[in-house]
Amino acid sequence: MAHLCGLCLALRDDHGQLARIATNYDGLIISALVEAQVPGADRSGKWRRTAGPCPLRGMRTAPVVKGEGARLAAAVSLVLASAKMRDHIDDKDGAMARRPVAAAARTVARRWDRAGARTGSGLGFDTAVLVDAVDRQAGIETLARIGTPLLTVTEPTETATAAAFGYTAVLAGRPGNRAPLEEAGRLFGRLAHLLDAVEDQAADAASGAWNPLTATGTGRAEARRLCDDAVRGVRLALKDAEFSDGRLVHVLLAHELRRSVDRAFGGSCGHQQSAQRPPVLQQPGGNPYAPGQSPYAPSGPGFPPNGFPPPEPPRRRGLIAGCAVWSGLCCTCQLCCRDHYDDPWNGNRREGWCRDCDCDCCDACDCCDGCDCCDCGCDCGC
Repeated sequence: MAHLCGLCLALRDDHGQLARIATNYDGLIISALVEAQVPGADRSGKWRRTAGPCPLRGMRTAPVVKGEGARLAAAVSLVLASAKMRDHIDDKDGAMARRPVAAAARTVARRWDRAGARTGSGLGFDTAVLVDAVDRQAGIETLARIGTPLLTVTEPTETATAAAFGYTAVLAGRPGNRAPLEEAGRLFGRLAHLLDAVEDQAADAASGAWNPLTATGTGRAEARRLCDDAVRGVRLALKDAEFSDGRLVHVLLAHELRRSVDRAFGGSCGHQQSAQRPPVLQQPGGNPYAPGQSPYAPSGPGFPPNGFPPPEPPRRRGLIAGCAVWSGLCCTCQLCCRDHYDDPWNGNRREGWCRDCDCDCCDACDCCDGCDCCDCGCDCGC
């Protein structure tokens, strides 16, 4: 939360209130990587501050990240949010099909491009590599056909994330970490691209939108293999980097990436299946519950045993509406305190942030020596 709030406030301070809607979970990893590499003696006052009350935190103060890590995360988030906005404009998605809305969005996108480049330049980071990757992505997608290697399509995303991850080593004063973190970033970008494709494939097919798996004729089994390889590669790359305090980075890039792959493909690690936490099954049409497991299904006299009415389908929202719903979930603490909540943008089921925070074993576990199933040798069930 300190990194998420720090990213949000860095966007506000450098680029205005509107820029705060570019806050995203992937961006905070940049901030976390910078802080994880800074020596402990330098981290206390220079990299943290106490922020004032905020509606999204229930009007409470909180320690937040500040400094170069948050600003780099803000620059990267702005440039990539601008690229995503232009992509929606080109595809005429939702409100972007209306010319006045599209014109206003293009103005915002151009402003964010310049703002991100300005902040990146102040940190010594050239955001042109991000812009170039986005520009090449459109051309690659246009030329992709059945049989085109899937990794050809994911290459621009890999290049962009590799540059951002690698530069965190420069900001933290650990140049020896740059190569392994670039490798971790490359694989993280691949994973993010593939997971988006897997989660959106059914919806893209229904709407006629372009999807890399469908366009290249890649099956889900091959996509799962590539995702599993990327998770292992990120884990190994992180082991080659030197951190002052890598616990948060370890949780985000070793544990949570594995969970993300399991959720996207509708499976889970066998170590997680227990009577207290039944396996979540992905059903056709996007329903993540097996018959009889829906939280929407009433029970009692007069209702069939497998539940009626059927669960509501995932609801997709645009950028602004999704941000409004996210704000409501955050203000009411549902993002952290609920076992599950519906993603504000795509309607998929997500786990609450604090669902499994009652174990301390991740402070010292070594995920590189565990089983291939869950990438962890500790006993916390993660």
